[in-house]
Amino acid sequence: MKKNKRKKKKSFFEKRIMLPITKFVSKIIQFFDNFWQKSETLLTKTNTLLFVSLFLAVVLFIFVDQKIVMLSENSAEVLKEQRVNAIYNEESYVVEGLPETVDVTLIGSKADLYFAKQSPSHDITVDLSNLKPGTHKVNIKYNQALPSIEYKVNPSVATVIIYPKISENRTVTIDVLNRKNLDPKLLLKNTTIENDEVVIKGAEHSLKEVAEVKALLNVDSFPKQEAGTYTIKDVPLSAYNSDGEKLDIEIVPSKIDVKIELNSPSKEIPIKVIPSGEVSFGMAISDINTSENKVTVYGEESVLNELNYLPLKIDVNNLKENKEYKLELTKPVGITAMSINNITVKLTLGPVANRDVNNVQIVYENLDSAYTAKGLTVDDTTLTVALKGVKSVIDQIDADDISAYLDLDGYTEGEYEVEVHVNGSDPRVNYTAKTKKVKIKIEKVS
Repeated sequence: MKKNKRKKKKSFFEKRIMLPITKFVSKIIQFFDNFWQKSETLLTKTNTLLFVSLFLAVVLFIFVDQKIVMLSENSAEVLKEQRVNAIYNEESYVVEGLPETVDVTLIGSKADLYFAKQSPSHDITVDLSNLKPGTHKVNIKYNQALPSIEYKVNPSVATVIIYPKISENRTVTIDVLNRKNLDPKLLLKNTTIENDEVVIKGAEHSLKEVAEVKALLNVDSFPKQEAGTYTIKDVPLSAYNSDGEKLDIEIVPSKIDVKIELNSPSKEIPIKVIPSGEVSFGMAISDINTSENKVTVYGEESVLNELNYLPLKIDVNNLKENKEYKLELTKPVGITAMSINNITVKLTLGPVANRDVNNVQIVYENLDSAYTAKGLTVDDTTLTVALKGVKSVIDQIDADDISAYLDLDGYTEGEYEVEVHVNGSDPRVNYTAKTKKVKIKIEKVS
């Protein structure tokens, strides 16, 4: 019984399931065998290949044109700070309020954006040629190269004011830039402009702000750093207001030529060592030796004329023995350069000695030319000066080597008791006036 049941189930499975599936699969295989045989025969024909290629090309064009393909999805690119070009009569009008640059956003397919960015034309123009003086709202437009690109300009609208352009004559002054780069031994003696009159152009209210027009002469543009006369070409001009702020004003011409003269005034003067303070008790300076006795100084001629020596102060307070100093020279006010900047000074000490010099004549300094002065007595016209130093030095000093004077700056008519000042030519010696004050009488010049 069990065997019969198994046979019936197997027969049912084979007839109802396996056999139909096998027939179905066999038919499919047979269909595709026939299809591929027919297709292979058909594709070997030239006309068939041409029609298939044409069909695929049309389908691809439709996909691209209708932006079905993912690569054609819209994108955006921002062109930053694109210069704005205004079209108007620049000789007759001035325009204010128009932005110098704008940002442009381009929207389109990646392919179109690529070609748009490669395009040489990115012009942004505002046509003001038909507008009269006054206030106007104008549109800022982008001259797109591809019509398939959408664009947005920011800002897209501007409020501009158009003014009539007027002109005025102004005198040019010279402003020297980077003076620190000029050789310190040189001075810019003269600067000459062949024609120092220029024309400034702009709106009336703008020209009223112009306080001066300057030629900006740059030391770095000098052809040589040597004494001589040179011409600097194409020196730029700029306009400034009373606060020194640069103004955007048209200047005609915008550049000029400037003739310059460089010179190098100099003077050789002695180096004078001036000891400051008192050496140790019982000692005095017997000798001062310097590695350099003279120095050449450079500066304004007026400063050089007043400079007779270069002072060099040395602190000798409580000095007990010979000493060598290495010192830096200090430039006097108005001196721009020196031939040497450092020297060595050697001080030699010796036993101190004292000596008096009599009959030193008193002179009067800084008295107004409307007055004259004289001592009330003979004792008020001369004095005795005490010398302190090494004997070999002070023995060589006489009255002519000592200066005794009264500083009468600000004094007027009358009788006064005035302090006496003394100094001498030898810095190794200490000079002291034995008479501290003298009496004088000041009278008006008749």
